Amino acid sequence: MGKIIAIANQKGGVGKTTTTVNLAASLGVLEKSVLVIDADPQANATSGLGIEVDEVEVGTYQMLEHTADARDTIIKTSSPNVDLIPSHIDLVAIEIELVDKDSRESMLKQAIVDLKEQYDYILIDCAPSLGLLTLNALTSADSVIIPIQCEYFALEGLGKLLNTIKSVQRIHNPDLDIEGMLLTMYDSRLRLSNQVVSEVKKHFGDMVFDTIIQRNVRLGEAPSYGESIIKYDASSKGATNYLNMADELLKKNRETV
Repeated sequence: MGKIIAIANQKGGVGKTTTTVNLAASLGVLEKSVLVIDADPQANATSGLGIEVDEVEVGTYQMLEHTADARDTIIKTSSPNVDLIPSHIDLVAIEIELVDKDSRESMLKQAIVDLKEQYDYILIDCAPSLGLLTLNALTSADSVIIPIQCEYFALEGLGKLLNTIKSVQRIHNPDLDIEGMLLTMYDSRLRLSNQVVSEVKKHFGDMVFDTIIQRNVRLGEAPSYGESIIKYDASSKGATNYLNMADELLKKNRETV
């Protein structure tokens, strides 16, 4: 039985998509079968995995509308063992279309429930908001990874996200866990980066992943080639960081099984 993990933070630019794409690729090379669901209308996870967004005919939008079966929206990527349910700008409309539907928070859960048998991990790349799309992701997920940028205002808005997670646990998904907080864009030369790390660890302790994702030029370049960091430059610091994170995630889940 697979595990569904949402990668969420309503702040933009914290490394959600980078984490989704590269964690998926890392789990793939560690021989886990992975499905990425792009639940962001910006479709960066789709293009980051080498898929032309303009050529997407069916994807997350049609799946949430229930006009396409989830299995029919899955496409193979060039990353080993990684499949994708792609996104498209059409997805912007889904929040309005779902707003007066019954069980609107559970549309994604209903659509993907059978896919858990097919994959070891299903990673959902969430939009940078706490709207209906993110709510759907949290309702369908077993756990959530929260990327936190090692920069000024890192903890701003985190309380709001944690409150949303609590209310999802209370109303829609009592089994939702916080998989962990992932520190991203860390620069050891900056005092601020080190302050953020110690502050987050002081506040959240064991909830923080040991692995820290360092700021890395190659990591920033990879998406423009439609490749994960593993494919683009396997020897880079970014690749090492995400492989370590995948390893930590697998160990953590072996312990909690």
